[in-house]
Amino acid sequence: MYLNTTVKIPEMKGKIISKKKGETTYILYQYGSEYHPDKQYAVPLRTIVGKVSPADSSLMFPNEKFQVYFPDAEIPDVLPFAYRSCCLKIGSCVIIRKVLDEYKLVPMLRKRFGDDTGLILDLVSYLIVDEENAGQYYPDFAFTHPLYSEKMTIYSDSKVSRLLKSITKDQCIGFLDDWNQNRDHRSRIYISYDSTNKNCEAGDIDIVEFGKAKDDKGLPVFNLSIAMDKSNRVPLFYEEYPGSVADVSQLTFMVDKVMEYNYKKIGFILDRGYFSKENIQYIDENDYTFIIMCKGCKALVSSLILEKQGTFETKRESAIRAYKVYGTTTAAKLYEDDTKERYFHIFYNPSRQAAEREHLEQRIEKFRQFLDKHIGKEAKFGKTYQEYFHLHYDRKGHFQGADERTDVIERQLQLCGYFCIITSEKMTATQALVQYKGRDISEKLFRSDKTFIGSQSERVHSSESMSSKIFLEFIALIVRNRIYNLLKEQMIRLETRQKYMTVPAAIRELEKIEMVRRNNNTYKLDHAVTKTQKIILSSFGLGDADIRKNAEEYSRLLSVAQAFESKEEPDNGEEEID
Repeated sequence: MYLNTTVKIPEMKGKIISKKKGETTYILYQYGSEYHPDKQYAVPLRTIVGKVSPADSSLMFPNEKFQVYFPDAEIPDVLPFAYRSCCLKIGSCVIIRKVLDEYKLVPMLRKRFGDDTGLILDLVSYLIVDEENAGQYYPDFAFTHPLYSEKMTIYSDSKVSRLLKSITKDQCIGFLDDWNQNRDHRSRIYISYDSTNKNCEAGDIDIVEFGKAKDDKGLPVFNLSIAMDKSNRVPLFYEEYPGSVADVSQLTFMVDKVMEYNYKKIGFILDRGYFSKENIQYIDENDYTFIIMCKGCKALVSSLILEKQGTFETKRESAIRAYKVYGTTTAAKLYEDDTKERYFHIFYNPSRQAAEREHLEQRIEKFRQFLDKHIGKEAKFGKTYQEYFHLHYDRKGHFQGADERTDVIERQLQLCGYFCIITSEKMTATQALVQYKGRDISEKLFRSDKTFIGSQSERVHSSESMSSKIFLEFIALIVRNRIYNLLKEQMIRLETRQKYMTVPAAIRELEKIEMVRRNNNTYKLDHAVTKTQKIILSSFGLGDADIRKNAEEYSRLLSVAQAFESKEEPDNGEEEID
């Protein structure tokens, strides 16, 4: 993260190096060297501390590393009161404030973060409203919005950078403990658990490692998982862990965390990536239940599908109209030494069958064309080719051709259009599908994280800052998810699909509610609330009276802040010289 301010490029012979990449010139600081005995020379250790300003080559925009190696450099923390727009957008801040009050997030955060709580809440609002997570743009948001910080202080991006480095693991864990303690532990809830990973180019982040990236760019990654209370549609906690750790091996740690938070009546809704005998046994041992998707190609599942094939696909009593599929249920053991009966819910989707058959045919044809190009050559092929083809070689090892393994291909064609959900509790196929489809909310949560909060890139250079940013994004997800749910419930009540009832559209509409600065330097509401804005506000139990009330409070707080700053300024030039 580069700060939105410039400093003089340090003059340290042999320590400061400039390096041009594209149109940008970066400033590197050599903080040491590492001797390599095998090569018998020392390799300099360098890190980027800033980039040269296009307007003045003697100045640079520093990053957070600059503040580590040059702690005495003067970078402004607070911007003056005059650095505030004459027009403030308050509508989106009012609904965010409503959700914060509903969840009692302000005292919960203040307990752990003290005086930094105001800036944390301002950054959370910035993430939601601007759909951006770059710290250097935060002052632009603060310029046009009311703030939670004391006296509505507008902090510079250097202050944001220092805040990110100062937040500790203990503070984040403490907040998660408080947040989960306030959840409902008595009612039966289903936890939807899912993970994603993010590419990372920063070299100083401990958990960044090469692993199975979902968007493989040849870069190391780190993993991020979120546990979601599907029943109440609330994010519960998150985990960040090294990129080389597979999803399937992380599940037991998540179950331990659920136990630590003292959740009792829990059912886990899991993607196929978490399917393993060890995970199933661990959930059983702790008296929890599960709903898990299983690939149709698994030997046990495929045999059950073929056994049931032709018995339910056209039966009207098996139709699940909401999802345009047919389903049936059968009981069986999940593995050879399983001590419990599991319920296998087998589904058939006619449109999915056609698409999957076409995809399989195209795949096999692509493999065949590739094999034909290598006839007469010395070539070895991987397991995928051996799965679908009998490969023939001459005595010299030259590839002679391939025949389809018709039994394998025909079996896979038979399985096209079928999928299976396994549950540990007895339920109907319809109930299992409805519960599993409910995990879409966790998928939407990850889309919100990457798309609507801008965290497809974390824009940090250290482990501390990355952990802090993920924490802030989790708070923002809690608030944004509540906004999404309330808007969705209102849209159902309206019985019409309005374009302005999505979160981004609603925020854009509410951003039009403005306060303007009048001649006496006080802020007043500029115009009445529109009909569309009233509909959006009603989703949160708010109306135009609440907007006026909030506007009056914001005006009072801004007047106090302005009066406080004017008292701090010297009365005349003589005092300033003294």
